[in-house]
Amino acid sequence: MMRLRKPRVAVPVDIAPLIDMVFLLLLFFMLSSSFVAPQGIKVTLPEAGSSKSAPASTLTISVTKDHLIYLNEELVTLDELKGKLEKSDHQLPVVIRADKHAYVDKLIDLWDMCRTTGFSKVHIGTVGSP
Repeated sequence: MMRLRKPRVAVPVDIAPLIDMVFLLLLFFMLSSSFVAPQGIKVTLPEAGSSKSAPASTLTISVTKDHLIYLNEELVTLDELKGKLEKSDHQLPVVIRADKHAYVDKLIDLWDMCRTTGFSKVHIGTVGSP
């Protein structure tokens, strides 16, 4: 006797429920996760019409409105800053991010310190005007 094979019928696969489940899982994880704002130095920069973006590898000196000085997000005194600048690579550009409410003489002191320690590329951080 000869056995006859039944022809196989293709069963359509519906992926709509799969997409719904993936969407629900994504929604669940987004709503259940907690977002933490990155900690940083709060500086309100002044606006400038001719601002350009800074290169990726820079030394950043920040001056807050309370006249605290940070070097790459590390709180330093003027003496510590001078020592760290003398040990740094003098080919890197320096960006001074001074709050618009900080004293101008503090900005000038930092600018002079960068120049006297051997940095030739010293810039002031600003926000581009709209």
